[in-house]
Amino acid sequence: MTFLIAGSDSGSPDDHTTGSEARDEGFDPRGLRSDVIMLTSLSPDRTAATVVSIPRDSWVTVPGHGKAKVNAAYSFGGPTLMVQTVELLTGLRIDHFAAIDFAGFEALTDAVGGIDVAVAQPTTFGAITFHRGVNHLNGRQALAYVRQRSGLPGGDLDRVRRHQSAMRALMSKVFSTMSLSNPVDTYNVVDLLTRYVSVDDTLTNEKLRSLAFELSDLQPSAVTFMTAPVSGLGQVGDQSVVHLDHGRGAMLWQALSQDRIAQYLETNRGDVLGSTPR
Repeated sequence: MTFLIAGSDSGSPDDHTTGSEARDEGFDPRGLRSDVIMLTSLSPDRTAATVVSIPRDSWVTVPGHGKAKVNAAYSFGGPTLMVQTVELLTGLRIDHFAAIDFAGFEALTDAVGGIDVAVAQPTTFGAITFHRGVNHLNGRQALAYVRQRSGLPGGDLDRVRRHQSAMRALMSKVFSTMSLSNPVDTYNVVDLLTRYVSVDDTLTNEKLRSLAFELSDLQPSAVTFMTAPVSGLGQVGDQSVVHLDHGRGAMLWQALSQDRIAQYLETNRGDVLGSTPR
């Protein structure tokens, strides 16, 4: 089962546009771009998962629009076009789509009591400073952590690693406080997620609860976070873009489709998220 998860760059961290907390049921995602693009593949036995981040500036083919940054697909045609774009890039079938905005991410982080992330070197984003080592972040601080790009040596690629680090921390927090084999905890997890996360119409609450039960044996340590292979950074006109490594990328997408990610990682460990991102 494969999910595509998008983090919407909604302008206000106080205005919910995703999940049941959204103020405007007629919200149209077109015109926004997706800062976060994560392809999440669950193993057939639901005991392992792989999360692959696709850098938002990746230069790809967007159906009907030619070459563009991958996050422009969300702006051009919402979730449908974003799914089509990633399916064209990877050759994978995407079963489900989920989206969360700034306000939802901040509120979700606060709802679980904050998250712990490790930072390699001190950095500052606005009035918020992250010290070296483990930082406990509330929602506002976590949003700053995932939005920072300036001051990070790898720029957007380092920010992608922060996105993964935050997601790993959220998962660990949920798993440490709740048991998905417990019906009450499962209901609470689904309720919490649907308050702030929008999913496609085929994922009813009943199906989400069923999936949560299936994932009761999945441990955070069995979730691999990685970035789609990159060959380099460049310019296309006045745009800064990320050029994907299509050779290694083809190997990765095939490994995901055949549930052989362990074999891919034997020679590509550098794509995996480390324990202490910048």
